[in-house]
Amino acid sequence: MKIYKDTKIWMISGSQHLYGDDTIKQVKEHTKIIADYLGTQQIIPADIEYKGIVTTEEEVTNFFIAANSSKECGGIMLWMHTFSPSKMWISGLKTVTKPILHLHTQFNKNIPWNDIDMDFMNLNQSAHGGREHGYINSRLKLNRKIVVGFYQDKEVLSEINVWIRAAVAHHKMKGAKICRFGDNMRNVAVTEGDKISAQITFGYNVHGYGVGDLVALLDKVTDAEVNAVVNEYNEKYLVDETLKVGGDMFQSLKDAAKLEIAMEKFLVDGGFCAFTTTFEDLHGLCQLPGLACQRLMEKGFGFAGEGDWKTAALVRTMKIMGRGMPGGTTFMEDYTYDLTDGDSSVLGAHMLEVCPSIAGKNPVKLEVHHLGIGGKDQPVRMVFNGEGGPSLNASIMDMGNRFRLLINEIDTMDEINDLPKLPVARVVWKPLPDFKTAAKSWILAGGAHHTSYSKDVTTEMLRDYAGMVDIETVVIDTNTNFIGLNKELQWNDLYYSMKGFAGGRN
Repeated sequence: MKIYKDTKIWMISGSQHLYGDDTIKQVKEHTKIIADYLGTQQIIPADIEYKGIVTTEEEVTNFFIAANSSKECGGIMLWMHTFSPSKMWISGLKTVTKPILHLHTQFNKNIPWNDIDMDFMNLNQSAHGGREHGYINSRLKLNRKIVVGFYQDKEVLSEINVWIRAAVAHHKMKGAKICRFGDNMRNVAVTEGDKISAQITFGYNVHGYGVGDLVALLDKVTDAEVNAVVNEYNEKYLVDETLKVGGDMFQSLKDAAKLEIAMEKFLVDGGFCAFTTTFEDLHGLCQLPGLACQRLMEKGFGFAGEGDWKTAALVRTMKIMGRGMPGGTTFMEDYTYDLTDGDSSVLGAHMLEVCPSIAGKNPVKLEVHHLGIGGKDQPVRMVFNGEGGPSLNASIMDMGNRFRLLINEIDTMDEINDLPKLPVARVVWKPLPDFKTAAKSWILAGGAHHTSYSKDVTTEMLRDYAGMVDIETVVIDTNTNFIGLNKELQWNDLYYSMKGFAGGRN
């Protein structure tokens, strides 16, 4: 069973009638064999659907029209088995709205040196057929992923897997709805942005609601519903004694469960896949939604605090990309530093709202503590340490004439010092290439203080996604040096200024 059950990748190959019916027949057979093989591989997360071959301009154009209008088609995989003259692709490619992967492969892995003849050469022309196809894509300035190698190789399968995950996320975020309970935090700049440009660029739509709309649902939650969720808490997490039946704070746990039920119903009934809250808009709520936000992220919703709709959408996008993988994705914030000489690190947290998907094997506790912000009752929250390993932080900023996706690869630490007076979900990491370079580079690039932190989404996935939505990507990793990054940002500013002048804001 594939991870993305309701999305398919369409695969076709290009050819022409110059080589005769026997060659065309073999092209069809070979394309189907490759599509079927890819579809049976466990690493490939969506079904690969063979869609035949195209040999004329009309067939090409009709294929893209069908793909564009298909609700199940999340992306298109193209293979040039023979030589497919690229002029016949122009009309179709000019209409394309789905991500494209150009698979530059061969049906045969090796050259049959003793048997090769002109019939073999006429059939197996990917080496130059793919170049002709590449030219017209470049001439039309189409973003696409190019994967090169024998289709059964592990590296090729891995690259296809990465692209499919990005393509499905792109597909599912088109028409997606983001819910904002309350507004952005007052006077915060980076969490603001142009929602119209975001809808044009990413495909999602942002809706705002007063907290009173949520309070109205709270009043309709039944005791039976609350008790069922509380029982689930006790089965799944280590619940503090004060929060159990008869404990001093048991009512706080019930209030948290009630908030979760009402928020989930609001989101599901409204067709929302991500949401934001803010501790400045809590009228009618008894506590800041902490546990509810953590639980809803655990169920797959995107979330960000303080009205940060861009990060909420990014968390949801990355949760789609990482579906079925073990690492987890969450809303995150660089909170404070350990500036030990030569061994600096970052403590990441966000008051209450960190998703337990990143906890791994570490225990997750439910506790209630004072929170010196928001002016409400003591909120319930999950407390845990994030599991160690390679990870990344990603952030999207509105730079005025385009959106910028900023990525920092990091090493999350397995061992965290005891934090007896800091009852929040937390993670500690060392940013690459080193603390000073990473922090200077992030600040120079205008990176937000909110991020989507992930242990399963990779830089390659995010690069593929950025290409699909045509936004700027800046990566801070082991190869980064500050002077080089400064030059890259200057070049990007020039490029996007010229592009914006010619083609509009994005």
